[in-house]
Amino acid sequence: MTNILMPKATAVWLVDNTSLTFDQIADFCELHPLEVKGIADGEVARDIRGADPIANGQLNREELDAAEKNASYRMKAQKSRHAELLKPVKKGPRYTPVSRRQDRPDAIAWFLRNHPEVPDSQVARILGTTKATIDQVRNRQHWNSANLKPVDPVTLGLATQLELDAVVKKAADKKTKDDARKGIVEPEGETLLPASETGAVQDEPEVEQREPELATVFADDHGDDDDED
Repeated sequence: MTNILMPKATAVWLVDNTSLTFDQIADFCELHPLEVKGIADGEVARDIRGADPIANGQLNREELDAAEKNASYRMKAQKSRHAELLKPVKKGPRYTPVSRRQDRPDAIAWFLRNHPEVPDSQVARILGTTKATIDQVRNRQHWNSANLKPVDPVTLGLATQLELDAVVKKAADKKTKDDARKGIVEPEGETLLPASETGAVQDEPEVEQREPELATVFADDHGDDDDED
C-alpha cells in the first residue's frame, strides 16, 4: 500500500464523513484500530482538521463506495498528486561558471593545505569538481601544478562563506569523534609554563647586605673630627 499523507487527518475525515468500520479506516491510514476508535470518541486527534483523501487524490470514489458496501473490503490508496511536490528535490551537480572553472585547482590546493580533514567527496561537491582532479592536485600530477596557488574558494567565488563554514565544521566534528573513539585527545589550548620551568628568566642572585660594623663607623666619625680640628 502507498503510504498516505497525513494519516491521522485522513482518519478524522473518514470517521466523520463515511460509514467505514474502524478496521477499514485503520488499515487504510496505517493506524491501530483502537487509535481510530479514540478519534471517533474524541479522545485522539481532537485538534486535527480532517483531510479529504478523495480531494487530494489518495482515494477514488469507487474504492470508498465498495468499502462502505462491504465491511471486509480493504481500500487501496492511490499515489497522491501532491506527493511529488512534497518529495525533497535531489540536488544535481554543482554548476560552476566557465570563467571560474580554471580557479578550482587553486581552491582544491587550499583545502588540501588548510583542511585536509575535509573528505574528497565534500570538496568535490562544494567546488563542483571531481575526485580525479583532487587526486591530481594532491599528487602534483595536474597539468598546471607548477602554477597552482592555494586560494580559499570564497575569495574565488566558488562557494559562500556559510557553505565553507558548514563543510569545515562538519569535517572537524567528525574528526573529533573519530579521535575520541581512538582515544586521541586533542589539546584544548596552549598552556604557558612558568618561567622557572622554561628557563626563560633566570633568578637574579641575591645581594648579601651586611650591616656596617660599629667600630668602623666610630672610627670614621673620629677621623672626621680630627680633620676638622
